[in-house]
Amino acid sequence: MSKPIEKLKKQLIEISEVVNAFQSEAVQVKVVSKLLDAMIEFERGEIEGHDHTPKKITIPKTAATDHNESNRKKPGATKVLNQLLSTDFFKQPHSISSVAEYCKEQFNSDFKTSELSGILLKLANENKLKRQRNDESNRFEYVAL
Repeated sequence: MSKPIEKLKKQLIEISEVVNAFQSEAVQVKVVSKLLDAMIEFERGEIEGHDHTPKKITIPKTAATDHNESNRKKPGATKVLNQLLSTDFFKQPHSISSVAEYCKEQFNSDFKTSELSGILLKLANENKLKRQRNDESNRFEYVAL
């Protein structure tokens, strides 16, 4: 292989761990694109004989957060619902959609009702919640025992 390709291959291997740390493929593509643009710009400056340093690389805001914060995941639906069990939330009956709305407001977790329904049913089967049908809306509601 040619020398520039070997050099590029080595550089890509060096950055792959950092790039792969980002969960979003779109962010990964953006980071690699910016790095490659900066490398090309730098190489052009060297070839033309200029003492040229590349422009500062700006990483998208989602990727520029603290490294530990970017690896931290939001709690899943099961964990959030178990946290709700230890509060007064289920003292009043709630439909799946009201549970999802509350999770979005209080936990910044945007769960689909389909994600919550199975977990709520499991909690009802484990006698941690009572599942009852609302006569007016004909929908299931969940309330603490």
